[in-house]
Amino acid sequence: MDPTQISTLLGETGSDVLTFLEGLLRRWNLYQIGISLVALSIAILSGRYLRARMRDWMRGLEGRPKWQLRWLLAIEKRLVLIVWAVLLWGIFAVMHEVTWPSRSYLIAILARIVSAWVVVELVVQLVKNRALRRLLRWGLWAYVTLYFFGGIEGAAEFLDSVAITFGSFRLSALAVLKALVVTGVLFTLAKLVSRQTSTQIRRNEDISPSMKELIIKVVQLALFGSAFFIGLKAVGFDLTGLAVLSGAIGVGLGFGLQKVVSNLVSGVIILLDKSIKPGDVISLGDTFGWINALGARYASITTRDGKEYLIPNEDLITGQVVNWSHTNDFVRLDIYFGTAYGDDPHLVRKVAIEAAQTVDRVLKTKPPVCHIVGFGDSSVDYILRFWITDPTDGLTNVRGNVYLALWDAFKAHEISIPFPQREVRVLDGSTLVTKALD
Repeated sequence: MDPTQISTLLGETGSDVLTFLEGLLRRWNLYQIGISLVALSIAILSGRYLRARMRDWMRGLEGRPKWQLRWLLAIEKRLVLIVWAVLLWGIFAVMHEVTWPSRSYLIAILARIVSAWVVVELVVQLVKNRALRRLLRWGLWAYVTLYFFGGIEGAAEFLDSVAITFGSFRLSALAVLKALVVTGVLFTLAKLVSRQTSTQIRRNEDISPSMKELIIKVVQLALFGSAFFIGLKAVGFDLTGLAVLSGAIGVGLGFGLQKVVSNLVSGVIILLDKSIKPGDVISLGDTFGWINALGARYASITTRDGKEYLIPNEDLITGQVVNWSHTNDFVRLDIYFGTAYGDDPHLVRKVAIEAAQTVDRVLKTKPPVCHIVGFGDSSVDYILRFWITDPTDGLTNVRGNVYLALWDAFKAHEISIPFPQREVRVLDGSTLVTKALD
C-alpha cells in the first residue's frame, strides 16, 4: 500500500474515532460512564477487603496441591477486576429491566470487556515465562477490547497496510502478528503435549531409562519442529526455500559449531549404548555424583555437596568415566590402617572385620576382608575391604563410620595405632636454657 492509501486509511480511522467519542458525550452515555466509574470505586474498596480475608484463609490451607494454591493466588490478585465485572452485570440487569435498552448499552459492553479481561488473566497463568505471559496478556486485552468495540476490521486493515515486499513475496505486519500468535499457540501446545508425554514415558517400567530419554528427545524435536514450520507457513513463507538455507546452515555447523554438533551426536550415542543413564553414580575427574538428567548438549550431575555440574556429552564419550552403578549396585571400598608390631595380626584382622560388619551400610552378604599389605617403618599395614549397594548416599561418610568402628574396637581390645616418634638430643657442649613465661 502506498503512502496515499495509508493516509486515507488513517483519515477514515480518525473519523471513526471522532464519531465514537461524540457518541460518548451524549447525556445517558455520560451517565453510564459515571455509573461504571462508581462501580469501579466500590470494586476497589470491597476487593481490597476481600483480598485480605482470602489471604488469611489461604494461610490456613495445608496439604493442598501446588496447582490449587497457584490458582487461588491468581484469583486473589484479581478480585478487584472480578468484583467490578459482577457489579457491572448486576447494574446492567437492573437497568435493562427498568429503563430503555439503549440506556444500559455501554454498561453491557463494558461488562463483557471486563469479564473477558478476567478470563484472559486466568488463561495466561498457564504460561510460565513471565515476559511471554505479560506480552500475551496485553495482546489478548487489546484484542478483546477491539472485538467488543467493533474495531477488529479497522485494526486488521491498518496492520495489513504496513508491509514490505521482496519480489513476489509480501510481508505485512498483520501476517507477522498472525504468525507469532499461531507459533506461540503451537509452541505452548507442543510444550504441554511434550510434558504429558514425557511423564507417561517415564512412568513406563518396560522401557530402559536411556531409551526413555531418547524417545522423549525425539518427541520434543518432532513437536517443536512441527510448530516452527507451521508458524512459517502461516506467514506465507515458501518452505521450499529452506533447502538453500539448510545447506548454508550445514556448512556453518561444519565450521563454526563443531562442538555443539559433537555434543548433540554424543548425547544420542550415550542414549543408544546405555553406558550411563539418569540415576547412575559416576566419577569424572574430580567430580563425583549422580546423574539427574541427560540433555541434548550436556548431562546434569549433582554432587554430595549440592553442586550441579553440567558436563558436555562429548567429555562423557571421550573421557574416562567411572560408572559406579552401570551393571549392578555393588561398590567395594578400601580403607588402610596400621597397628603396632606388638599386636597380634590375627587378632587385628578378626577385630577389623567384626568392626566393619557393625556399620549399617556395610553388606553382610558379601563379608568384609582384611589383609596385611606391608611392614612399615613403625607399623604393620593393613587393608580392609567391604561392600555397599548405595553409593548415592555418599562414600566418605561410610568410610568415616568404619574408621570410627575400628577406633572403638581397637580401644576395647587394647590394639594400638602407632605414630612416628621424634627424639631430641642435646649435643655435648650445648647449653640448654629455659625461661619461665610471665
